[in-house]
Amino acid sequence: MIARNINQPLAVFLLLVLVTDVSAARIGEIIENDPWEQARRFFTFSDPGLRIGLSGALLFGATCGLLGSFIVVRKMALIGDAISHAVLPGVAMGFLWSMEKDPMAILAGATVAGLMGSLVVELIKRTTKIKQDAALGIVLASFFAVGLCMIRMIQNNDGASRITGLKSYLFGDVAVLDRQDVVTMTGVVTVTVMLVILLYRPLLIIGFDREFAHSIGLPVRLLDGLFQLFLTFAIVVALQAVGVVLVSALLITPAAAAYLLVNRMHHMLWVAAAIGMLSAVIGVFFSFLGSNLPTGPFMVLGASSVFLVAYLFAPRHGRVTRWFRHRSRRRDVSNENTLKSIYRIIEKGSADNDAGSVVKIESLAGERRVSKVDLFADLRRLRRVGAVEFVDQGGDVMLTEIGIQQARQVVRNHRLWELYLTNEADYASSHVHDDAEKIEHFLSEEKVAEIERQLDYPVVDPHGQPIPGRGEA
Repeated sequence: MIARNINQPLAVFLLLVLVTDVSAARIGEIIENDPWEQARRFFTFSDPGLRIGLSGALLFGATCGLLGSFIVVRKMALIGDAISHAVLPGVAMGFLWSMEKDPMAILAGATVAGLMGSLVVELIKRTTKIKQDAALGIVLASFFAVGLCMIRMIQNNDGASRITGLKSYLFGDVAVLDRQDVVTMTGVVTVTVMLVILLYRPLLIIGFDREFAHSIGLPVRLLDGLFQLFLTFAIVVALQAVGVVLVSALLITPAAAAYLLVNRMHHMLWVAAAIGMLSAVIGVFFSFLGSNLPTGPFMVLGASSVFLVAYLFAPRHGRVTRWFRHRSRRRDVSNENTLKSIYRIIEKGSADNDAGSVVKIESLAGERRVSKVDLFADLRRLRRVGAVEFVDQGGDVMLTEIGIQQARQVVRNHRLWELYLTNEADYASSHVHDDAEKIEHFLSEEKVAEIERQLDYPVVDPHGQPIPGRGEA
């Protein structure tokens, strides 16, 4: 079912490509100068060249997101960068094979070059004292330099007319994609998705615990080699649109954004693929708005923008989200401390009425050791949730039934934790208060019940103060 759902969009891409006229205008051949008119043309998909380029961009965006997830989890970002540079000599060899842009020859040559780069890195790491990062740097620079020299040789021997398609592998240009390129990409993406589906669990185990993978008999080296093979495929299909320099960013950035947004690996895979596709659409859209605008850099900027949003607003790890959560937690702690102080004043019999339920604002400020301004902020929040009521204009307050229950819970947590530290951790009773002040706000009901059972349901704390019962009204 999963494979069928994934292959349906791929079939749509193929259909879009096969029905187009390959001689139609490409993305880079802009006629209109009005950005609004270009935007209208983009969203109506009226240009056959646009449909080809967008289909290819969506395909390699999804592939980069899927494989990039494993790269990020396995901390292989430098390996992806090294392979993306190492394939350049293979791309040049593919051109030399037929002296034209043959996607299959280029794919074969780049794959061989990428695997050779990976083998050289492994050889250097195993036969010398050089660490992996240094070996990656050596291979990255050396293979890239060889590729640049070969490109210059082709340019010198065959003229500038032959180098146009080859330059796209250096700097990226989605406008040079044709129907054959997209068909090749579709095949690579289909096989890559099937690899992820079939080998998901072994790749997941290797990514998180290689020693455990060895212990259960997984062929770790074989799986590593297979993964790097398909990683090379993904890099090659993305090179033409993004370029050697930026392809590693398209591999890493969508996956890194997904890593911040979700907590499950299988969710991360599909979110990263979606972000990769969104980045591809952004890149194609902005490059379509004007003449000679680069697609690859816009794709990377799109992925970086999504990462920035995830960095700031991710549900659990976003900086802004964490700031709001921390601020909310501080307010909750302050509210609970105010309820606890009101309860203590009432417990000590210092309230100024017969029922002992009304507390003077001056007494509360002294107990809390805060200014009246800060105290009123807490009291207003507590009034909004129905925990306290103001009894006069001076700010005197009383607890409601809800407030009494909440205050007793905080006091109960505090005094139980003091007793736990005294009895079980051998703390002196004079040193447990500060620790209890911090822990009381974070004890769950399950943990408090467990402490009560362990302490045999105590009724007083180490200082002789009564511990409110769970069922007290």
